[in-house]
Amino acid sequence: MSAISTWNIEDGKFWQAAGKRIANRNLWISIPALLLAFAVWMVWSVVVAKLPTVGFKFSTDQLFWLAAMPGLSGATLRIFYSFMPPIFGGRLWTSLSTASLLIPALGIGFAVQNPTTPYLVFLVLALLCGFGGGNFASSMANISFFFPKAEKGNALALNAGLGNLGVSVVQFVIPLVITAGVFGAIGGDPQTATAAGKTTQLWLQNAGFIWVPFIAISTVAAWFGMNDLAAMKASFADQAVIFKRKHNWVMCWLYTGTFGSFIGYSAGFPLLAKTQFPQIDSLQFVFLGPLVGALSRSATGWLSDKYGGGRVTLWVFALMIAAVAGVLYFLGIKDQPGAFWGFFAMFMVLFFATGVGNASTFQMIPAIMRQEITRLNPSMSVTDKVRQADMESAAIIGFTSAIAAYGAFFIPKSYGTSISLTGGPEAALWWFMGFYVTCVMATWFFYTRRGGLLYDVERGKPLPSAAS
Repeated sequence: MSAISTWNIEDGKFWQAAGKRIANRNLWISIPALLLAFAVWMVWSVVVAKLPTVGFKFSTDQLFWLAAMPGLSGATLRIFYSFMPPIFGGRLWTSLSTASLLIPALGIGFAVQNPTTPYLVFLVLALLCGFGGGNFASSMANISFFFPKAEKGNALALNAGLGNLGVSVVQFVIPLVITAGVFGAIGGDPQTATAAGKTTQLWLQNAGFIWVPFIAISTVAAWFGMNDLAAMKASFADQAVIFKRKHNWVMCWLYTGTFGSFIGYSAGFPLLAKTQFPQIDSLQFVFLGPLVGALSRSATGWLSDKYGGGRVTLWVFALMIAAVAGVLYFLGIKDQPGAFWGFFAMFMVLFFATGVGNASTFQMIPAIMRQEITRLNPSMSVTDKVRQADMESAAIIGFTSAIAAYGAFFIPKSYGTSISLTGGPEAALWWFMGFYVTCVMATWFFYTRRGGLLYDVERGKPLPSAAS
């Protein structure tokens, strides 16, 4: 399928006649592919909690390492993936990156069936799950080119928000599918699981195998249904200009505070809840956290449209500071009745806040770059300014998502380290709270104070559509 050479989506007639149909088709193929990517990326967040029950003799710190490693590799891959669609084309890259998810999905399915599988094999498989993490950066960069400014925000919100649902889907689906031999004889024999003195049968391999048919279907859909855009083409050198932009690095810091927290808490929440409240069967509830975060990301973009992304982001970080304080309080009284539900409620607030912040921070990027390009290149034509700002915004969206994704490694690993050194996760949570304080300060200083870059924009001038 050749690249589309004419793509003038700011022309209303072109958009209504052809552009809208093509853009929506690419979006609705992209969304399930991204959902599957998040599911594979976060599969270890559930599997690690079940490994000890089926005979794997791994320490708590080793289990937190397995939960953290997909975050490390996924974040690193995002750095490269964010530049790939303009180089290879969105259709080809989406097809290849989706197909790559088959490797860890199949690998997990085979490895968990043998309790003598070396820990090193599990570490490698955890790293390979990072393929799913890398896909977000390229998916968002790709979809950003298909929609006009008036609809770009909603499209990105749908792509990211519904894609993020893969985290809650994996944490909801896996506890169900591992209780039955859904693949019959070809799926392998069950394992005997022992927990709280009870013995049951589990098909833990289904945690990997369940995604295989859906990945195959999504890959075929991307190859035959998506498009490449000639206007998207850009070399790495063209995009590398973002490394000179100060606000690229500021937004990396802020998006680490929002998305880094969302994905890090998603990766570490199941095991944290299980280790701190072993008397509670928390795995049946933990999927609600990522679900709340994904839905709040999709549904609250209008807040940034109405009040400004900078101001919303400032209040998001203030709420996150309060929620972490609440988590610390309920951990301090965890032996008292009802403490788990207080702990759980505070995490729901955290997940909600991260979702709102994910939308508001991405809303800020196009607004920032339109002003920056005008300031840096006042003699450039309006058309060239728009194209340059769009290209840099797409690259920054991808790159900030790459840096922020390291939260999927650092948060669960911080829990493990804190528990190893101090006996509890409180030290890690205090560190997270301090980080959010720096995010409040950076948001205020660079963007929302009088004289900040977004102060005037968010008080009367037209605002960009809220992106995700």
